[in-house]
Amino acid sequence: MSSTHGAAADSGSTSLPGLAEIADVGVDRIRGGYSRHLFDDADRTLRDWFTERASRLGLDVERDRNGNLWAWWGEPGPNAFVTGSHLDSVPGGGAFDGPLGIVSALEALGRLRDAGHRPARPVAVVAFAEEEGSRFGVACLGSRLLTGALHPDRARALRDEAGRSLAQVYADAGLDPAAIGPDPARLDMIGTFVELHVEQGRGLVDLDEPVALAASILGHGRWRIRFRGQGNHAGATPMQSRQDPMVAAAATIARIPDLALAVEGSRATVGRVSALPGGTNVIPSVVDCWLDARAATDDATNALLQSIRAAARDAAAVNACSVEITEESWSPTVRFPDDTRAAIGAHIAPRGQSVPALPSGAGHDAGILAAHIPSAMLFVRNPTGVSHAPEEFATADDCAAGIAALERVIRGET
Repeated sequence: MSSTHGAAADSGSTSLPGLAEIADVGVDRIRGGYSRHLFDDADRTLRDWFTERASRLGLDVERDRNGNLWAWWGEPGPNAFVTGSHLDSVPGGGAFDGPLGIVSALEALGRLRDAGHRPARPVAVVAFAEEEGSRFGVACLGSRLLTGALHPDRARALRDEAGRSLAQVYADAGLDPAAIGPDPARLDMIGTFVELHVEQGRGLVDLDEPVALAASILGHGRWRIRFRGQGNHAGATPMQSRQDPMVAAAATIARIPDLALAVEGSRATVGRVSALPGGTNVIPSVVDCWLDARAATDDATNALLQSIRAAARDAAAVNACSVEITEESWSPTVRFPDDTRAAIGAHIAPRGQSVPALPSGAGHDAGILAAHIPSAMLFVRNPTGVSHAPEEFATADDCAAGIAALERVIRGET
């Protein structure tokens, strides 16, 4: 871990005991930052921490059949106010993405209990499973299963890099793979969902504000692009005789920035590439690369994807390879309801003032739930503007402002 990250994590957690308690869990000493993935050792440790921390507050903790954790203040029931986020990370991610929302929610509930607040409706803190999709490739896995956005048969068949299926991993974790999938009874209990999250950008830095609400989430998806060629000897195969899928993949990746720039407001990224068999002196037979694409509208995202498809086909043809593009996940554009956002904002801002509203280029569980229940998001300023990297940060003062805002929302809503 870099010294910069270590200082950031220590400074950012000074007023957040929860972040300090988990600061050593899942440290990635190769990439820097943290690597915490669904039901790996780090994730299990964080789940145990969540259960213990919530129990200390007198909350009743349960795990649903999709692997999500729920800590209840009061008897679970209809019209519950639910807040929370996720505990997992991207490979080499920052300390705040996900855990800040969990820690802030538990801290806010603790303060309300200490102050003698008695909620008029049930309250819960939820830790959703596999929000980042880093182990099985599908972002917001737990909330997608809960809402039915991901078919359970497809989920059970997902495999991680080691070839283990989600069904196997869930069974090893004590969950019944046959039981995963839509949970309408639980979903119907949620009256409002509010997710607090570190901002993944510089919107609040530019506004010089510590906290904002989310106005929308860009539509986005993930696709696996698989190039197939002919594996062969690196030294014995002339250049003009090759069917090299790595060259086809590289040519495609090199074109993606210009293709994204041609679609206003779009972003396209290839952050992962895998070659089979993976030898230095071997021409690969298969190369997989994973595309993340998003834009201001769903039509724009689709237009960007079609241009990338065409570029991949052209590169495959030039190199005598084949190409197959498979959608792994898709989340349409989300616009959080104005009335929900206004109601949440009224609890936060002094009378006559308003809370800034920002679009989010990142996906969140709140975006999945928004299609089914009133949902909102609170962002806490990130002075670096960096996320999904060790340099992600939030100051102690801004974290405190986020907790105070969430506390006021819970008090006002319950």
